[in-house]
Amino acid sequence: MVDPLVSGTPEPARPSRRDFLMGATTLAVGATSALVYKKVAESGWSADVVVAKAANYDLDLTRIVRDGLTELNFGPAQVKGKSVLLKPNLVEPSKSAPQINTNPVLVRSVAEVFRSWGAREVFVAEGQGHCRDTGFVLEQSGLGPILGREKLEFVDLNHDDIVSKPNRLGFTNLSWLHLPASLVRADLVVSLPKMKTHHWAGVTLAMKNLFGVMPGVAYGWPKNVLHHAGIPGSILDINAAVQPDLAIVDGIIGMEGDGPIMGTSRNSGVLVMGTNLTAVDATASRLMEIDPYRVQYLALASGRLGPIAEPHIRQRGEPIAELAQRFALLDHPSLHYLRE
Repeated sequence: MVDPLVSGTPEPARPSRRDFLMGATTLAVGATSALVYKKVAESGWSADVVVAKAANYDLDLTRIVRDGLTELNFGPAQVKGKSVLLKPNLVEPSKSAPQINTNPVLVRSVAEVFRSWGAREVFVAEGQGHCRDTGFVLEQSGLGPILGREKLEFVDLNHDDIVSKPNRLGFTNLSWLHLPASLVRADLVVSLPKMKTHHWAGVTLAMKNLFGVMPGVAYGWPKNVLHHAGIPGSILDINAAVQPDLAIVDGIIGMEGDGPIMGTSRNSGVLVMGTNLTAVDATASRLMEIDPYRVQYLALASGRLGPIAEPHIRQRGEPIAELAQRFALLDHPSLHYLRE
């Protein structure tokens, strides 16, 4: 297992996700007393992250998303002719709690942007972690009707065909990772999480959202195998395997307290966008007034999957200081270190 706290350097260029997954098909903390994780070298790492104001879901989110991605130099040249997989966060069937799931209006708006930029196809995919009735989750979340109106295909990743590959990063003891075949189909994978606190991980954002690509038929409900293997290590192993291309965090209405399900709503009025998910999550954490160096999975990702140090993240759009809000955390001793 990799020592999570020794200095790291950026990995050399590696094959694309599709090449890596297709090849796999043929094969079948220590911490300080205050639990502030050791800062590792981020030499060579840099990333742009856009923070955009979005006060509510009635605004022209298509324009806001398009402008934000353009600020990242992510546009038609990166999208035209590509297959795009949008991965929202669908945790629980709920019509009355807008803080739980990625808002379907945002999903529709992101799809509109990619379609307008000439994507060959845009489809939505998720493997929800709790309720096994996918149709019920789609209907209750409000996403199902929008998918129907917009003629957007939905893929249930819990029951997708499986591609198995060796665990390249090895932060857990899982020798193999079983991934949905839809990742091979997609040229671009976009994480669309909610901005939420988490009763175990501290925060759940773009990187943790990729738990939902892991098929329930292989990992159980709610992905019990990954929880037993260790949440921080699983987050890193999954992200290294999936190699997501983009994240857009739904912080218009987020969740604080006992997340990712039982917390209360927090109107943050922001979208956070970037092509490096580690930098995106570090920025979103700062918007929640949580030090990313106190979030174990981010401290472990630092210098390996991306930067979390502010000097290595080029801030675009709105300044963090003007929009940051102190998200409440579950009052439990296991989380006190996040703010000590």
